[in-house]
Amino acid sequence: MRWNLVVLAPCLAMAGCVGTSIAERQDANVQSSLQYDSVPCDQLLAQRNRLAQQYRLPQDAKPSFSDPGVGLGPFTPDTRSKAQQEVEQASGRIDAMNRSIARRECGKPAKQTRLGLPG
Repeated sequence: MRWNLVVLAPCLAMAGCVGTSIAERQDANVQSSLQYDSVPCDQLLAQRNRLAQQYRLPQDAKPSFSDPGVGLGPFTPDTRSKAQQEVEQASGRIDAMNRSIARRECGKPAKQTRLGLPG
């Protein structure tokens, strides 16, 4: 019995490290918004809207995370369908685009400076 535990424990630990756990794949849906900072605002807004429409998501979509149980995330296999995985990846991309849009204040009127007459 003890020998089985000695062999089983490392096998379970390695099984969680191969990139197929649900926790690992859901973490990968969170993307950096910096990659979108070089995209002009109007193009980024259109790109976000198309992506949201394509996957029938709201424009303020955020990646979701399941709760497999305390400490079991790395060992829980990802049983989501391919379509569900794609929808959740799109949610992560939309969230990253929205963070870039908010940071750069896209869609807001440009701040105007007051020009005073010399007096």
